[in-house]
Amino acid sequence: MGHVAAIGFDLFDTLVTLEPQTLHEAMERLIRSLRQSGLRVEVDEFRKAYREAATRFLERARRDGIETHNRFWIREALRGLGEDVTAEDPRIALGVDEYFSAFYANCHLVPGTLETLGTLKARYRLGLLSNLTHAPAGREIIERMGLEHFFDVILISGELGYRKPHPLVFERLTASLGVEKGELLYVGDDPEADVCGAMRAGIRPVWSTYTRDRGLRFLPAGVSGDGGPVEVSVPRISVWSDLLGLLEGQRRPRS
Repeated sequence: MGHVAAIGFDLFDTLVTLEPQTLHEAMERLIRSLRQSGLRVEVDEFRKAYREAATRFLERARRDGIETHNRFWIREALRGLGEDVTAEDPRIALGVDEYFSAFYANCHLVPGTLETLGTLKARYRLGLLSNLTHAPAGREIIERMGLEHFFDVILISGELGYRKPHPLVFERLTASLGVEKGELLYVGDDPEADVCGAMRAGIRPVWSTYTRDRGLRFLPAGVSGDGGPVEVSVPRISVWSDLLGLLEGQRRPRS
């Protein structure tokens, strides 16, 4: 491994985990909000329509790299149930906020994250690059978890307009950190979005398998995706001490 000047991190399933009931709670809050706004929502029908719409929009986003948003999924689901609404309807905006409010209390840091970031911040420029359709929720989670001050750069796909693995987002991370691609490591859990995406952008990936190894992976629609197997040549870490050891190895002069 050559010189490392900066390290980028994914957010979900890399720095933070989410409780398995999060999606269920989020959907309950969304449906309750839409009903309180006067929209006709039958629970089972809406759940099915929302899931189908989310799948269609996310498949398109993964093909072309252009980020989608939950408000479009809600609009399509409601239209399918006979409600003539636009994606800009304030009732939908309120529902999106209620949906993501379920994430906040259900987020937990991967053990040792704050200590590790503190150690790394003294040596490297740090960046965060996350796929999340609703950027305000991402910012809120980052702040609530006490992560914000560790990072020189925070990029969220919902603000960028593109999502990993599109090379544009990795290029933005590199440029914002002020380093060359060869000087940047990117740490993430998702084989396609994080590992393959970084490699295709000319950035060295580190595959984080903490949640995968423990059966904790959480892949809600709009947050992340998954891909095929990772090349065996890619460095793999299961706990943060693995990353520190990897970096110490590349700092240590050859004998």
